[in-house]
Amino acid sequence: MSTITSKFHQTNDFNKIVLERRSVKIYDPEVKISREEMTEILEKASRAPSAINMQPWRFLVIDSAEGKEKLAPLASFNQTKVLTSSAIIAVFYDAHNIEYIDEIFGKAVELGYMPQDIKDVQLQQAKHYYASLSASDLHDVNLLDSGLVSMQLMLVARAHGYDTNPMAGYDKDQIAEVFGLDKERFQPIMLISIGKAAQEGYPSYRMPLEKTTTWT
Repeated sequence: MSTITSKFHQTNDFNKIVLERRSVKIYDPEVKISREEMTEILEKASRAPSAINMQPWRFLVIDSAEGKEKLAPLASFNQTKVLTSSAIIAVFYDAHNIEYIDEIFGKAVELGYMPQDIKDVQLQQAKHYYASLSASDLHDVNLLDSGLVSMQLMLVARAHGYDTNPMAGYDKDQIAEVFGLDKERFQPIMLISIGKAAQEGYPSYRMPLEKTTTWT
């Protein structure tokens, strides 16, 4: 059977994207997502907000058979998702992301998004803020930002016609080193499988708002 590489039906229907998203466990292994389209998905996901626009997330896209075979032993009970999906996106945060702060603020000026005088003030404030953070506080900030980009990634994938599943069940202590990354610098957040469902995901119960929301 030939590999399916064409794009799936895309949608801008927000209700369809949000309300019909399902976590999929088994994918059609014949469906492949081109690196061009995956780049488009990741670029859209990267429009997610982050503290001081620092964008600490880093993506490791595992879309080759060799890469999946390397990941599978680390993925415990998620191996079927790993091996049948079009790709697994391992989301990390960069603990040294402060190194990019001058580039981020400088580009904002260059592109006309921020005046130079505002940049000078905000850059010094941002550097002071990050210098004041404890390692634990910095972890919390980066974790929150990486969670935002991960959810946005899944919604963007749905808009492109693909299914996803976020996974925490994998060996976080080894994944960076196995794929040649500095484990002290790149901290794992989650794995996200992406592809086309071979079996549709099941709907799930959501608690009513009166149990989860307080008005004041």
